[in-house]
Amino acid sequence: MAFHAAAPAFPGLASGARLRSNDAASLRMFPTRRPTIAALPTCYPIRRHRGCIKAVSGNSDPLETSDSSLIVCFGEMLIDFVPTVSGLSLAEAPAFKKAPGGAPANVAVGIARLGGSSAFIGKVGDDEFGYLLANILKENNVNSQGMRFDPGARTALAFVTLRSDGEREFMFYRNPSADMLLEVAELDLDIITKAKIFHYGSISLITEPCKSAHIAAAKAAKEAGVLLSYDPNLRLPLWPSAESARDGILSIWDTADIIKISEEEISFLTKGEDPYDDAVVRKLFHPNLKLLLVTEGPNGCRYYSKDFSGRVSGLKVEQVDTTGAGDAFVAGILSQLASDISLLQDEQWLREALKFANACGALTVMERGAIPALPTREAVLSALVNMVA
Repeated sequence: MAFHAAAPAFPGLASGARLRSNDAASLRMFPTRRPTIAALPTCYPIRRHRGCIKAVSGNSDPLETSDSSLIVCFGEMLIDFVPTVSGLSLAEAPAFKKAPGGAPANVAVGIARLGGSSAFIGKVGDDEFGYLLANILKENNVNSQGMRFDPGARTALAFVTLRSDGEREFMFYRNPSADMLLEVAELDLDIITKAKIFHYGSISLITEPCKSAHIAAAKAAKEAGVLLSYDPNLRLPLWPSAESARDGILSIWDTADIIKISEEEISFLTKGEDPYDDAVVRKLFHPNLKLLLVTEGPNGCRYYSKDFSGRVSGLKVEQVDTTGAGDAFVAGILSQLASDISLLQDEQWLREALKFANACGALTVMERGAIPALPTREAVLSALVNMVA
């Protein structure tokens, strides 16, 4: 029996509700740059780009999309404060390094660093940190026309403690922060419906009005034939309770085409079952899912589809800060899928794309902070050639 409860495709959006797009004519679009599947080192076999596979069934299938390679990332963008010395509590840390972050924004920047085309949709405060984050997107060639600024709420902050093993603990300041206040009426639906992939997490589901905006955006993307990518990104301190977190994460589970989860998230969602047991993981595989990815840190990742499954080893590196590693992995695999969605049906080439994604994650843990550590395509290709798996 699957652990996700049956739920309406887009809970929380009233039947017949109308969505409207903001007039963004005066806002500059960043140029679209098409990545190629040749984003693999020359020591690997390179496949000629084949384009999208036509869907066997109706036009609503995400495999039948436009020629655009744009990936739209929806959710939070914030400032991470990371201790300059690892292994200390927040109170003991002598100083903190300011770093832009927020999982969806990390993915958007990661894709752009890899040569892909990405956009970010979310809300920040009408304050110095908000404009700092907007400039970060601009500097990294991320389309920010869907970004909004709230004059009545501050940009979210997160203090992140780094244990001696590089793992993290969080303290958030968002009561409420601007990202929680994005409204349906503020969505830029034009850019959402033109995307190849729409990527999101679960933090935007915690409170209204952002929850309704999240559901409306995903509904618009789905109806436009856009591939939906979901990384739950569990942050228990932000939810009212563990049960509400589990229910919230699973409430949209069945709408996603691609899901990326960690070992810890499998244990959480299955209430303590073994995350290394394929039978347990398969319980989380819903009928419409095309790809389920399980990240295992330095050990690489596992992949599950309807037709095949397996494991791809990671690269061995010295961990400094694991912040953003999962987001870098997601950026790596989505940048490949945006170029050639047929990877979802070809295990050999999916494995090559996952090697690339694993390398993205590995390089990110070698520096402090999320966005500052995200690698370029050239760095990833070099790592794949020179580092030991």
